[in-house]
Amino acid sequence: MDPTPTWTDEQWYAADLASVAGVERLRFFPQVVASGSGSVLTTPEGREVIDLSASWTATGMGHAHPAVVAAAELALRRAPGGSVLSGTHPDAVRLARALCERVEVVAPVADRRAYLGHAGTDANDVALRAARHATGRPGIVAFEGGYHGGLGGSQSVSGIHIAAGTTADADLTLVPYPDLYRPWQGDADTLLANTLKRVEGVLADGQVAAVIVEPIQSDGGVLVPPEGFLARLREATQQHGTLLIVDEVKVGLGRTGHFLAHQVEDVVPDLVTLGKVLGNGLPISALVGPAPALDEPAASALMTTIGNPVSCAAALAVLDLLADGTLATSAAAQGDVAATTLETYASSDAAGAAWVGQIRGRGLSLGLELVHPGSQEPADDLVAKTVLAGWQRGVVAYPVRGNVIEITPPLTITPDELQTGLERLVAALDAAVSGEVSDADVAAFTGW
Repeated sequence: MDPTPTWTDEQWYAADLASVAGVERLRFFPQVVASGSGSVLTTPEGREVIDLSASWTATGMGHAHPAVVAAAELALRRAPGGSVLSGTHPDAVRLARALCERVEVVAPVADRRAYLGHAGTDANDVALRAARHATGRPGIVAFEGGYHGGLGGSQSVSGIHIAAGTTADADLTLVPYPDLYRPWQGDADTLLANTLKRVEGVLADGQVAAVIVEPIQSDGGVLVPPEGFLARLREATQQHGTLLIVDEVKVGLGRTGHFLAHQVEDVVPDLVTLGKVLGNGLPISALVGPAPALDEPAASALMTTIGNPVSCAAALAVLDLLADGTLATSAAAQGDVAATTLETYASSDAAGAAWVGQIRGRGLSLGLELVHPGSQEPADDLVAKTVLAGWQRGVVAYPVRGNVIEITPPLTITPDELQTGLERLVAALDAAVSGEVSDADVAAFTGW
């Protein structure tokens, strides 16, 4: 096949359906892009689209960021071996040291270790196994609606996958994640108290190795927990000799206005996992934790290209871009502006305004929940039609939990790009409400 982009967007998408395995497709509209720069994607036909997803946050520094590109190109030219499997190279050591210094866990810096992997999936899998090895306990507590990975052990503790039919880990207990829009029990204080009561009830038997939690539950609906949730969870795990794993794969590294999202509560976890934006599109993840948990058993988490020089170089460039805190500060400020823009729309007489149930999030991790007017009944079909209409109008945003549109643009997005993207998104919502997108139009896109 001629690899040059001479086909139409539609032809490229049809070829994808006929060649790429369905098990790795999560599609909401016929997205095909040939290139990207910053917050703008370009299709093979040359149409420009504003990216309000950043590839599920994986390109959080913006597509083809010059500093990341330069670092990766230099690593490719030097090519010092393929990984850290049976040897090492300077960038892997530099990255591991930088992560141990910047990611605070219960151990002092000298006693921390960093596992370098490919994706949040394997980082969380290794974290779970490390917790079980370190404590000698089998149990895991996770939360309904949580997402910790798409394969293996991390998938088997992901509430979102288990709800869809994945076999749960045999020693897993799922607890409802506190949802302030739909509290399963009482107001914020009561919700928090009852959530912790459920967790502590499981921890009390002394058989739980770890609690794994997202500081903001992204794929579960961009849920921001009540204030004090992480701090109280930390207290409970310490009281019962259980390790706390904080999954920062999606919301960490500047997105919420802090270097790591859990820092909003000054919590110090036992283990922290990172991924997605760490490589700005290149495959790399990390797990930081105490040496006793991550040094043994030796050679128990092996993949041939883990810690490869190209991905390590990209990750170092990303950490350099985050070092002075400017991007995190900008994320907080731009997130406030974006939330205000959406709230202004929701209070207007626009066609879709009455369907907005709640706007929530922190920094540039925002969720727009759509419900049927006058109720909290999820409007999943409307969300599916809205994101398709958005693609047609030149904006990328994806649904989570069916009826929530997640807004996670690159941290480098300009104010004008963000404003334009949001204008296109709410115009798409108006179009969907007005019937411009049919059931047949969205039928081919199964999504989650």
